[in-house]
Amino acid sequence: MPAQGCHPNAPHKKLHIPDWYVSSLMLDRALDAVLRRVKKLDRAHDVPYLAGYSQDGQTIYIDRHLPPTMSYKGRKVDVDRYLIMHEEVEKTLIDQLGLHYLHAHQIATRAEEAAVRAEGILWRDYDRFMQKYVKHIGDERLQKVPADLDLKPYRDEHDFDLIQRMQKALSTHGLRKGEDAAALRQAVNQYAACMKTERRDRSAAKARKLRTTKKK
Repeated sequence: MPAQGCHPNAPHKKLHIPDWYVSSLMLDRALDAVLRRVKKLDRAHDVPYLAGYSQDGQTIYIDRHLPPTMSYKGRKVDVDRYLIMHEEVEKTLIDQLGLHYLHAHQIATRAEEAAVRAEGILWRDYDRFMQKYVKHIGDERLQKVPADLDLKPYRDEHDFDLIQRMQKALSTHGLRKGEDAAALRQAVNQYAACMKTERRDRSAAKARKLRTTKKK
């Protein structure tokens, strides 16, 4: 970043402030820079927890039932930009830095929250709006899941039940070259089997630890 504190590719007037200074304007410009990198936005599918990304990172998915704007103090606020920022930051941290999903998610959430606050929106109001549209396990609206949705967040959270529910809702839209729905379902089945084994092993280890503790 140049000494004037402006994004190097920004076409607008430079800000004469130190590099370390954080302002709402600079944060908004940073968000714009992230949005310009998005290759494809898909709003035609059902996505657990509102948003996600494709395995190759080329597509950001936002749940089709989430309104693109929220009414806030007499104005319409575009919510897609904040979700896109969250998913882009999270995916980059996982793929480029090798962070665990839960760690990447925490950082991405903080970035999302900062961007929301910079817009003059209370985080609790924004979060309350979002929670109304979140799809959890068993949600009947979870019917059309992208076939190339990256499942790493759900795997890292060990959300076995949600993986099973998503398996039933897989669509064929968005399959990459050489992929087919049957192969994808087989991969999900293999993951489900591994998770069952992992759960069984964790339970056995916990039981052994408990027995050892009681003996002491």
